[in-house]
Amino acid sequence: MRPVRLMKVFVTRRIPPEGRAALARAADCEVEHWDSDEPIPNKELERGVAGAHGLLCLLSDRVDKRLLDIAGANLKVISTLSVGVDHLALDEIKKRGIRVGYTPDVLTDATAELAVSLLLTTCRRLPEAIEEVKNGGWTTWKPLWMCGYGLTASTVGIIGLGRIGQAIARRLKPFGVQRFLYTGRQPRPQEAAEFQAEFVSTPQLAAESDFVVVTCSLTPATKGLCNKDFFQRMKKTAVFVNISRGDVVNQDDLYQALANGQIAAAGLDVTTPEPLPTNHPLLTLKNCVILPHIGSATHATRNTMSVLAANNLLAGLRGEPMPSELTL
Repeated sequence: MRPVRLMKVFVTRRIPPEGRAALARAADCEVEHWDSDEPIPNKELERGVAGAHGLLCLLSDRVDKRLLDIAGANLKVISTLSVGVDHLALDEIKKRGIRVGYTPDVLTDATAELAVSLLLTTCRRLPEAIEEVKNGGWTTWKPLWMCGYGLTASTVGIIGLGRIGQAIARRLKPFGVQRFLYTGRQPRPQEAAEFQAEFVSTPQLAAESDFVVVTCSLTPATKGLCNKDFFQRMKKTAVFVNISRGDVVNQDDLYQALANGQIAAAGLDVTTPEPLPTNHPLLTLKNCVILPHIGSATHATRNTMSVLAANNLLAGLRGEPMPSELTL
């Protein structure tokens, strides 16, 4: 009897244990991991993907035409450990009939929690306050010292009222937000009803919001959406938060807006590039809080993401419906 040929699977990073265990149980697959927390070098990625039937990758892995050519005709499934898919050459992938799995929904709550944490940290100037305690700047109680901005009776503008945008609004509402605005490709009256959110143009959202939270996908239409014109329309007391993708924001324009006092503060969980160089101008500003893209970074969420990514991959390889397949 002829032995069953195992399907080759390549995993581009060390993934959480539950996802790794799910792959290890797959008797029909031969799984190779790049067993490191650090990004895989290009040469190793090319070696590992060559002849693979399935690829489990991260949002930091660029899967372009060249890599697909190196992978060859065997490649049937790409499963990404992310909601975002802007690192994948989707047109080329579709042309080759490759199925794509991704991980929506499971990171919504963790990312929304982080967005609210970042907004509060930024608007109440917590990193500055902590530093003042450490460096001796805290001398006595002063009426005007370290004052920031609060959410009570404020207007919050959300760019992209998808799953994460709604989850953020749901968490902000109890803080006493008076008005929610949102913008996107089209109105979403059903989703907006819970918050009485108003669909407005992007310029109107910029002009009327006390807090702007960016949660949209990165597309050609949203790339560079938050630019000089956008920041000039914002209130001088407004706070800007981005937890979507770095390329939605023109960072040079954001730096100028913060340095010149056009807006009060900014909080970013995403940048361009990632990691942000330690000598980047944004890091010199006290009114800019930058986190290292940790929106989904809870133990439970990352484990759940890894299991979903593994199950997407295995289902695709076996010709079964994926738990979460991207429609191409």
